[in-house]
Parts: sequence; structure tokens; C-alpha cells
Amino acid sequence: MERVDTLMKHPLFRECRELIDRAEVNRIYCKHNLEHSLDVARIAYILNLEEQGALDKELIYAMALVHDLGRSEEYQNGKNHHIAGAEIAKQLLEASGFSAEEVHMICQAVAAHKSWSDEGLVKKVEEQEKVVDYCKKLLYRADKLSRNCYDCSASKTCYWDEKARNHQVLI
Repeated sequence: MERVDTLMKHPLFRECRELIDRAEVNRIYCKHNLEHSLDVARIAYILNLEEQGALDKELIYAMALVHDLGRSEEYQNGKNHHIAGAEIAKQLLEASGFSAEEVHMICQAVAAHKSWSDEGLVKKVEEQEKVVDYCKKLLYRADKLSRNCYDCSASKTCYWDEKARNHQVLI
């Protein structure tokens, strides 16, 4: 996974990670650290294997590693982290050797990972768009499943809707 290694060594990736870690040092709710991103990557990869998805492991890991980088912009200037994350992801992915098609798929998934729904999925006819929708769905699900809401000490004051929380140990 040479491109993922390149991505993780990129100065912008490191800068975003550091800003997020500093901003969340006293956060009692779920953090958006590297551990979370790797959890999302592993869960997404497992889901992709179980569902016999066609996504490449490197694409899945890249998508998960960049999905919350927009938090750095959100904490600094209030910009929506999904939109900022897609912009940051584009820069990092292009600099790391991902193709235009892969960059498009990942950026679309990052921009939609908070509120993905399968509405309209059946209506898509182009193969590319089906893959983009699958990326969105996979990232959304893995992100939510990575949270251990069933064992969270801050759950009583968490802003997440009860229906959105992960209350299961197994996927």
C-alpha cells in the first residue's frame, strides 16, 4: 500500500492530524484521531470482503484515513468538516498517486459520510456512480460501526441521535 504510506507521510496529512489531536485533547466524546481512522479502514475492509465488494484495499484505507481530516478546518474556522475534508483529500490523494477516478470516488464518499442514504441508489445506471455510491455507503457504515456507543461514558450528553448510535459489539 505504497500510495497510502505516501499519503500518511505527506506534510498536510500530518498537519491536519496534529491540529485535530490538539483540538480534541480534552474531548470526552468520540475522538477523530488516527486510531479512529484505522478502525474505520479495517471495518470497511471487512464489510467489503463480506459483501464481495470490488473495492481495492488501498482505496478503502485511503478513504478512511482522509475522511475526518476536515475536522482540522472545522476546529480552526468553523467550516463543515465533510466539505473541507473532501478538499483536503483531493490534494492528498492527487499528491499520493491516486487516479482521477479514485480521487473522485473517495472525495464524494468523504463529502457524504455524515448523511449517506441509499435513496436513489437503484436508479443509478452508470457503473462509476454505483461504485461512488458504494464508497459512500461503506464509509458511512464503517464510521458509525467504529464507535462503541454501547460502552461510552459520555453517552448521556452525546448529541448523536439514539438511532444513529452503535449499540452492537459485532458488525
